[in-house]
Amino acid sequence: MPEWPEMEHYRQELNKRIQNRTISGITVNRPKSLNVPEEEFRAAVLGAVVERVDRRAKQLVFVLSGERYLLLHLMLGGMMVLGTEADKPDRTTQIELHFGETALYFIGLRLGYLHLYGKQGLEAELASLGPEPFDADLTAARFADMLKTGKGNLKTCLTDQHWLAGIGNCYSDEICFASGLLPSRRPAALDEHEAARLYTSMRSVLTEALRAGGYMEMPLYDGDERTGGFNELCRVYDRGDEPCVRCGNPIVFQTLSSRKCFFCGNCQT
Repeated sequence: MPEWPEMEHYRQELNKRIQNRTISGITVNRPKSLNVPEEEFRAAVLGAVVERVDRRAKQLVFVLSGERYLLLHLMLGGMMVLGTEADKPDRTTQIELHFGETALYFIGLRLGYLHLYGKQGLEAELASLGPEPFDADLTAARFADMLKTGKGNLKTCLTDQHWLAGIGNCYSDEICFASGLLPSRRPAALDEHEAARLYTSMRSVLTEALRAGGYMEMPLYDGDERTGGFNELCRVYDRGDEPCVRCGNPIVFQTLSSRKCFFCGNCQT
């Protein structure tokens, strides 16, 4: 599932390519991916200008003219491709937004969605999300205070979108590895130095992943050589039984709080 680096990468790339462009056509192959009747969706979106693409947590917000907003959550298996008809993947698309000769193709929206909202509806939909890793007011001190009241283990805290928005299975494991902490640790039990390491690791891992284009490997557009570059840089995620890059011991795969979890049992404490 796309997380903070993937969605922030998509946001930046889409703003370069579709900002201020008019939606000239709409194809809906799966009405269940919408939250309103198809006719209402068409009436609100067709002819609208994409003023910009924003992001909140793991979701993109297409800001349209007329104070209309499209909220995209790719969820598990969802992807996007931007290009011409010749670039369209040989897969069923659920929704297509056309911009003249090019289109943004949404694929794999079985659990994901593209929902239409007004301003108040969008604010209500996003109201329960927690702070983001790079929020200006999420200082190391505030993060340490949050850990003192965190429930469960580090894995569940880091992936709880109401506690901290944007991180999922992949980057929670990578952050714990970078900080040298086991994902099973209790947040409130971390000492001052461990909390500071976790905070620093969170920001450095996410920055590195964004710079590499995230870990999801399907190119966003023809000639895209950046998207998915972090997949080869993951130290523990999906690396079960491979040697740890720090100590050489095999990476452990376990299920922790019903989530798959990868870590080094030797150099994470």
